[in-house]
Amino acid sequence: MGTPESHIRDSLATVFGVKGLMDPDQDNAERTEKSDNIKKASSETSESPPAERVSAASPKAPQPGSEVPAAKKVVTGVNESGYSRLSRRELLKLAPIVVLGAFAVPSLQQSLLKKGLGFSDWASRRLFRRGHLAHTFADSELTPLERFPINDYDVDDPGVILESWTLTVGGAVQKPGNYRLTEIQALPRIRQNTRHVCVEGWDVIGRFGGARLSDFLNMIGADTSARFISVGCADDYYESLDMETALHPQTLLCYEMYDQPLTREHGAPLRLQIPTKVGYKQAKYLTELKVTNILDKVGYWEDQGYSEFYGL
Repeated sequence: MGTPESHIRDSLATVFGVKGLMDPDQDNAERTEKSDNIKKASSETSESPPAERVSAASPKAPQPGSEVPAAKKVVTGVNESGYSRLSRRELLKLAPIVVLGAFAVPSLQQSLLKKGLGFSDWASRRLFRRGHLAHTFADSELTPLERFPINDYDVDDPGVILESWTLTVGGAVQKPGNYRLTEIQALPRIRQNTRHVCVEGWDVIGRFGGARLSDFLNMIGADTSARFISVGCADDYYESLDMETALHPQTLLCYEMYDQPLTREHGAPLRLQIPTKVGYKQAKYLTELKVTNILDKVGYWEDQGYSEFYGL
């Protein structure tokens, strides 16, 4: 029975068509034996009479009853260091196959995907900068409002009673309670033309207006050393933001589109508008906001396996 190393060499030779891969110890032993045979033959030749040396150059037919010498094994010349380099090279070629093979194992798929998303979110958070602004556009570049897609996870209109609507605020804040839309509209209004990117593959340039979320957090006395902002919605959707994103100057509590009040289909009376994030982070029909260090739920789509950070 061969050693694990010999099985690896045999497998590499079979998969990649590498010929002549030999055990380094066996290779060294055969080269030593070959060298000894050459020295022995040379010694015998030098001691033979001249006539015998001449005749030795011509092959002789085997005599009856004599044994035919066995053919010597051909050595390819792959030395130990060359074999090591070859092995590493071929194993590197196998790496993508191994990874793809791991994804083909059902019991490993979820774990690998979760770890991959975790690494992606970690890297995105490290690259995110509060002072780095998303690109803004001229009015001439806007997508017409009638061509702005309406995209919901459940219904286009959950039936919010706009006249009695309030945003319920809680968690790590000095002024919890219910806030009316007029109180949010009393904060400085920001209007910006930014790109909205959907995870489904489409994007449009829209005009959005509202209060900076950072201004609202300041108004309610939020603890901005907390890690997260979570929101709940009238259609039972839910979402969360890391605090750095919540404090970004382009993150809005949006109550306008194209200088007009939000329509019901686009999230009236209040939605998140975050040009540094993908569309599903921008929850509509807001009813609750909480400042917290611990998330019971991350987000509707994130809890089904989507990226938690998803920065653009």
